Amino acid sequence: MNFLPEKLDQYIVDHSANEPLLLQQLTRETYQKVLQPRMLSGAYQGRVLSMISKLVKPKTILEIGTYTGYATLCLAEGMQQDGELHTIDINEELVDFQRKYFDKSEFGHQIKQHLGSAIDVIPSLDIKFDLVFIDADKPNYCNYFNLVIDKVNKGGIILSDNVLWSGKVIEDLKEDDESTKVLLEYNKLLKEDNRLETVLLSIRDGLTLSRVI
Repeated sequence: MNFLPEKLDQYIVDHSANEPLLLQQLTRETYQKVLQPRMLSGAYQGRVLSMISKLVKPKTILEIGTYTGYATLCLAEGMQQDGELHTIDINEELVDFQRKYFDKSEFGHQIKQHLGSAIDVIPSLDIKFDLVFIDADKPNYCNYFNLVIDKVNKGGIILSDNVLWSGKVIEDLKEDDESTKVLLEYNKLLKEDNRLETVLLSIRDGLTLSRVI
């Protein structure tokens, strides 16, 4: 979902860092072989994720929702040389696809895949994280936040994707629209939680940056 005119959006992309070749290849194969390729972060948002990670310089990263691993590799670009990135996804069919691209990158040995429900996996991780990226099923966003907040180091960053949900967050709520309902609660939670300092960025479908204080 783009909220800017197409020409202005393209100007922004043209004047931002170029997408690495490996990620271009990953995108191409995702569109060829995987369902719902629009779930990819995309070149521009990928460069935003990369820049944030490079600014944070995290030693430990948690990603909730791997899909084909595009955002994973973007986040890994800012990781410390002895760091680890833990990524969780429930789709068993994508594990080998992800690993192929992880191993083609310089970060393969630092990326740990976890297969299963993040609700079950997160409590099993006895790790404090510097950077967390939440980009999975929307009805569980509040649950994911409550599971990770005590696992984030002071000064750490929580990134939340799709928080504008194609603009549905400002439309009349339909009774059966569970995703929008939870996102409205989630956005309110991030704004009001006194453990956080939050900025909602109008990047693509909405990206919230929250700093643990």
